[in-house]
Amino acid sequence: MVSTDRLLAFAAMSFLLIVIPGPSVLFVIGRALAQGRRAALTTVAGNTLGAYVLVVAVALGVGAVVERSVLAFTTLKLVGAAYLVYLGVKAVRQRGSLHAAFTGNDRPARGDLRTLWEGFVVGVANPKTIVFFAAVLPQFVDRGAGHVTLQILLLGLVFNVIAVASDSVWGLAAATTRSWFARSPQRIALVGGAGGLAMIGLGVTVATTGRKD
Repeated sequence: MVSTDRLLAFAAMSFLLIVIPGPSVLFVIGRALAQGRRAALTTVAGNTLGAYVLVVAVALGVGAVVERSVLAFTTLKLVGAAYLVYLGVKAVRQRGSLHAAFTGNDRPARGDLRTLWEGFVVGVANPKTIVFFAAVLPQFVDRGAGHVTLQILLLGLVFNVIAVASDSVWGLAAATTRSWFARSPQRIALVGGAGGLAMIGLGVTVATTGRKD
């Protein structure tokens, strides 16, 4: 199995990648501001499930195919980017109706399953995570020790445990600012519009970053 030294080195590299806010973190923050703690944590769970699907894909060899195929990588990236833009446009259009969400005793404005699904889509289509799992994670596998698939799954689990902790902190911190926004419908509409525009910008960024070949 994976040696302690490799595991610690991978955990350190994962932490450095995770603490820098990317698509998943920004999406969690947006959900926290618009819908509160419960929606934020549900989104974190969805992101984590999506990220671990990528880990399983790498363990089964699919990740290498996606990384080597410009078409497969670009298609997955653009699908995720388009979904972010769609959610952003929707948030901007519905910014005026956010007051009920802010005064709803921390109840999400939509079903938990839908929130979980949206987080999952963002997690599974995150270019930063795709590249990390496909190109970096395999470098920490000790093929001479055998059980390569199990090693990848273990390393991926370490990554996701760190991600859950970090993303949850971001989400909970953002959710604590909701009370200030709840005092004014204008502030709520402002954050809804700003969050939607940020999500659109995030989608555009996802679409234009990543592989250059």
